[in-house]
Amino acid sequence: MNITRENLVRIAKETAVKTALSDPELVAAYLTGSLRTDNPFLGNATDVDIVFVHLSEPKIHREIIPLTPEIHLDIIHNPRSLYDKPKELRIHPWMGPELYDSLPLYITHHFFEFIQAGVRDRYHEPANIEVRSRRLADNARQVWKNLPGGQPHGPQTILEYLKSISLAANAVALLTGNPLAERRFLIQFPERARAAGQPGLAAGPLNLLGANQVDSATLAGLLPEWEKTFIEAGGSPSVNSHIAAPRLGYYKAAFKAILESENPQALLWPLILTWTLSVSVLPATWSVRWRSACVALGLDESSFSERLDGLDHFLDTIEALLDQQAAGHGL
Repeated sequence: MNITRENLVRIAKETAVKTALSDPELVAAYLTGSLRTDNPFLGNATDVDIVFVHLSEPKIHREIIPLTPEIHLDIIHNPRSLYDKPKELRIHPWMGPELYDSLPLYITHHFFEFIQAGVRDRYHEPANIEVRSRRLADNARQVWKNLPGGQPHGPQTILEYLKSISLAANAVALLTGNPLAERRFLIQFPERARAAGQPGLAAGPLNLLGANQVDSATLAGLLPEWEKTFIEAGGSPSVNSHIAAPRLGYYKAAFKAILESENPQALLWPLILTWTLSVSVLPATWSVRWRSACVALGLDESSFSERLDGLDHFLDTIEALLDQQAAGHGL
């Protein structure tokens, strides 16, 4: 298969039309995600993000369909009712950016044009930008408040910790663009922090993940155990779609590219996120090496209170930034 951005867009359109022929309830389909950027590939791997909109509640909500070992379709299934209030979607921190820049693949009754027009109307007004960012920052703070400090914890605690970091970093990202891509999270965030006028924030997520405690050789040494755990978790009936089996090559190719880059520590975000998701659905015996990695990164019980203090400071800085932005626009 000749893998180019143009060919993958064509495959997305063909997939939407083929689905419409067999599913009379399909109202619309649109393309979003990395293929809407100039360079969707990382390590010659990418995914094709498609959203199907159904007349009623769909039976499944997400499916991962492999095209090659490094390329897959990532299809979200949404009910039509989710789009009933386009002007409210305009201030939704995830669906607003998704719909603003999405490409229609299949539409009926002008559905997509109507929804996208409602989202794009006054989308870039400071008040709407502030609402989208503030929602994520407030959510990040609430997640932080519920974290257990230095008490014994496992994968679920680390997932909540990562969730708070993600929400906070994306609150900054939304001030000047779309949410951060998962594999490029630590690559894109410094750019967004600078664009928001806060270059000092760039080191925040790296420090919160213990990036200063590992080098590229250490990170490379973690990958074999990560891969074993990912493969095992991919066969679990309760697997999160982030770690579905067809996504293994997608991550491996990106990890190799990042390790060979000038910023190998940017590997930490997708590595720790997917590894933690994997051990969270497996027996405790699979978490031994993961726990060793957490110790090395300062994410274990003995260091976690310090990490939470760092996250508190990161959130304080972002909240102050949003307050400053709002005041500057008279909000």
